[in-house]
Amino acid sequence: MSDTDRQTLVSAAWLHDIGYAPSCVRSGFHALDGARELLDRGFPAKLAGLVAHHSMSGYEATARGLDDDLAQFPVEQGPVADALAWADMTTDPQGRPTNLDDRIAEILERYPSGDPVHVAIQAAAPDIVAAVQRTEDRLAALVR
Repeated sequence: MSDTDRQTLVSAAWLHDIGYAPSCVRSGFHALDGARELLDRGFPAKLAGLVAHHSMSGYEATARGLDDDLAQFPVEQGPVADALAWADMTTDPQGRPTNLDDRIAEILERYPSGDPVHVAIQAAAPDIVAAVQRTEDRLAALVR
């Protein structure tokens, strides 16, 4: 991973949930709202795209009927997007380390079964698990 990609990843990890901030809420879909806020403030499109699409948020966009809105942001695929999903899905809402299974369970418990987040996490789980595994495999290869 290049130095630029590392810097972008760290920025995305810090900013991926900015769309929850009351001043950023527009659609109620935090990934989209955060990405719009970043573009409005002059941040790079790649960073906004990572925030928009973090942790397989396309599933939530579908559940909310916001596919076209989300499609306005570039989709980053590969190690940076995978590592962002890993960072998001291996920490709890307070930023403490957790494991992937517990994180998914925590999200499903926090949102009722009909909520778009609950529906999306259930649908996205295989892709999230795959992204986390790819990241862990990449990390393991670095220490071999």
